[in-house]
Amino acid sequence: MGATGPPTSATGVPAPSTPSSTAFGYVPLWPFASVAAAEQWQRETVAEGHQPWHLDAGAVALAFVRQYLRFTEIDRVVTKTVTARDGRVTVGYPAGGANGTAATIHLVRIGSGAGQPWEVVGTFDNPSLSLTQPRYGSTVAGTITVGGHVAGVDESIRVTARQLAGVVGVYCCLPAGAPTSWSARLPLTNTRQGPVTIVASTGGHLLAVERFAVTGVRSGS
Repeated sequence: MGATGPPTSATGVPAPSTPSSTAFGYVPLWPFASVAAAEQWQRETVAEGHQPWHLDAGAVALAFVRQYLRFTEIDRVVTKTVTARDGRVTVGYPAGGANGTAATIHLVRIGSGAGQPWEVVGTFDNPSLSLTQPRYGSTVAGTITVGGHVAGVDESIRVTARQLAGVVGVYCCLPAGAPTSWSARLPLTNTRQGPVTIVASTGGHLLAVERFAVTGVRSGS
């Protein structure tokens, strides 16, 4: 995190903070790109009782994975820990009669007043796949270095950059295996001012995507 962001936990993700109508201590990734957009949804939608899933952290996390990231084989909430303002939702898939875990998504409340919806702000680092570069909350442009740590056998890491308007960068694919650091150069194209979701994913043993990690940055163009 940058010097103006909230403190980080031992895993490098943002620690819980209290968003307000004038400030938000995270990079808002999905489903809203700003506090103002969330507040507009509150004014126009909550009063009419539409889209109540925005108020369920598990539903928002799963929709983020399936609708925004397009990882449609990840189809369930495995565990969920939610406080008044902070949520940790582990999503996964069926694996031999049990649940495989793909990632633990970090969500916080966004907006103001009553009925604040949940917002995805990143994932918590996992020993089997982490995404530590670029730095969370940093401003990026052009071709950027993306990297982290991976553990496993015959892994193939795909990196994607997304904004709400669509995909703005793809790198495929980086072979990896055993505990090691990894890095790739990701060209960004047609970006707009605002949040950018950087996603690293790997799979191919059971499903196309079995693990993923997400960080949030801001476009400098």
